[in-house]
Amino acid sequence: MPADHNGVPNRLIDEKSPYLLQHAYNPVKWYPWGKEAFEKAKREDKPVFLSIGYSTCHWCHVMERESFEDDEVAEELNRNFIAVKVDKEERPDVDAVYMTVCQALTGSGGWPLTILMTPDQRPFYAGTYFPKYSRYTMPGLMDLLASAAQQWKENRNELLNSGERIAQALSGQEAKKADRPIKDTVFSAAEWFAQTFDRRYGGFGASPKFPSPHNLLFLLRYSILEHDSHALEMVEKTLRQMYRGGIFDHVGFGFSRYSTDKKWLVPHFEKMLYDNALLTIAYLEAFQVTRDGFYKAVAEKTMKYILREMTDENGGFYCAQDADSDGQEGKYYVFTPEEITSILGETESKAFIEHFGMTQAGNFEGKNILNLIDSPNDNLLDERIERMLPKVYEYRLTRTKLHKDDKILASWNALMIAAFADAYRILGDPQYLDAAEKAMHFVQNSLTDEAGGLRVRYRDGEAAGTGGLDDYAFTGWAMLNLYDATYNADYLKQAVELSQQMLNRFYDGANGGFYLSAGDAEQLIYRPKETYDGAVPSGNSVAALCLFRLAALTGNPDLQETADQQLRFMAGTAQEFPAGHSFALIAAMAALYPAREIVCVLKDDGDREQVKSLMYKKMMPNTTVLVKSAANAGQLESIAEFMKEYHLKDGRSAYYVCENHACSPPVCELEELDKKLSE
Repeated sequence: MPADHNGVPNRLIDEKSPYLLQHAYNPVKWYPWGKEAFEKAKREDKPVFLSIGYSTCHWCHVMERESFEDDEVAEELNRNFIAVKVDKEERPDVDAVYMTVCQALTGSGGWPLTILMTPDQRPFYAGTYFPKYSRYTMPGLMDLLASAAQQWKENRNELLNSGERIAQALSGQEAKKADRPIKDTVFSAAEWFAQTFDRRYGGFGASPKFPSPHNLLFLLRYSILEHDSHALEMVEKTLRQMYRGGIFDHVGFGFSRYSTDKKWLVPHFEKMLYDNALLTIAYLEAFQVTRDGFYKAVAEKTMKYILREMTDENGGFYCAQDADSDGQEGKYYVFTPEEITSILGETESKAFIEHFGMTQAGNFEGKNILNLIDSPNDNLLDERIERMLPKVYEYRLTRTKLHKDDKILASWNALMIAAFADAYRILGDPQYLDAAEKAMHFVQNSLTDEAGGLRVRYRDGEAAGTGGLDDYAFTGWAMLNLYDATYNADYLKQAVELSQQMLNRFYDGANGGFYLSAGDAEQLIYRPKETYDGAVPSGNSVAALCLFRLAALTGNPDLQETADQQLRFMAGTAQEFPAGHSFALIAAMAALYPAREIVCVLKDDGDREQVKSLMYKKMMPNTTVLVKSAANAGQLESIAEFMKEYHLKDGRSAYYVCENHACSPPVCELEELDKKLSE
């Protein structure tokens, strides 16, 4: 790692973030975000240079090599600015505020995010990646810094006024008017997906293509609730083509963050925990709907990758793997035909090379990203090829190293817990329940403070950061999925308690919606409410679904009222671009389409497994299941008082089905319940 002139690290050396530690020996005198940096800026009367990124970001690495390791750039920064580095994954609140600034000022955003601002955090300039020197139409960092330093000296008031205007504009952003959820919004989203669908390669729109699995989760539910076969076709085509492409790692498994082309061939090679969690859910649900074993196999491969490479010994999940090895993007993942021959031998390598479309010319900088895009074979899971993969995988491990960001983030862990819980529910394999419960135990023991509040991240024995909305909403989702997978009332109780914390810390009772940061967290220049479902669903969307599910499970009228308010808030924000709020629309569909409640009162708690087998065999949107037995009756009735009214029938297990607020007489045999659910 490059060192400064004296081999002395800067202040980032005391941080835990792998991203900040990557910059600890830059000649730039970086500060972490905090009072020390801003007080120094005020004391020395200097503007602040804020750089936000994350450890597996390719262009963050490029900007570091070109500029932050460069003595000339460092001299300019150290002389005229206070330089602050932020890991966006540790401080999503800081990232959200200044990304909004960048998008407002430039019309786009991304990482690395570059902000120039006053010592009181008012931004006056925003951008993303800058080369050291100007390149074509792209301004260079040296020119930018020189101009900003001169403006700070000569036109200070203008910069201060600009910063103040930007801060006021952010704080004064007009909230969207709450509205009643309507099916037309759902239809508009489905229509947008149909119009932008790539019939040849799957996915939506042109390159770059992001997986955005929540869009597929929306379309799966839409296909069932609206009996729309085309919606299911779009999901299946997209899931198959993503697997065919290079965005899926055919050797070590798991998905990269996005594809740079429309075919899903050349990925931006970094792998993120959240993508793999949400894609696991999408493939699992596709299997549940279609019973096609292909989707099950891809989900299993993805979970194998997580368990093998991204799981801490104590059960938490690491957040990302890098795109770069030895300073080259994708080097870890690509192969030549000669390499494969040396690993597998002449006979087997021929089949492997043909299967994955490898050539001497390659498809990425002279080498090959393994893919099945042009394979005429519909059997994408060739058993002979599958048996060869471990040898290639072991070889790849020894060839070069791949950086792993081993932070454990509460929010992303919750997404993976939700996925593993679904895997157990749908596939019945106990290893997935073990993974989900062990990770939830880790969150509750290592990412929770003494008062029961969530922290943002854990690394190297230390938890840090005041939990944000995503941490609470996603963890609530994970708890509900664990309840659905086990019918263990403990998880339902924990979800109720966590939702109350979420309401107390983040909810805007006057105007609706949830703030991104808690009321008692560090106050930034404004307090955003994020509603757009981007790379992951927004905290507001997930909160809406969790509240609605909790209201149905508990029968609590206060929770129902809050859930309704949240759905109205989200309906107002979704009107402008419904397809950008697909997860919010999943929550809305729970209210707009017929709902079904199933109450199972068991004579013998051992019958629980048979109930689970029946409930899990097909996807049933808008269905709530409660299971009561002598073992959990007291706890369940304390959570959901209406459960006191449900009893055994003539000393036998009783199964009650209620649809659209009307209940039919109970049946006593699971076969009868199955028949009723199939009507």
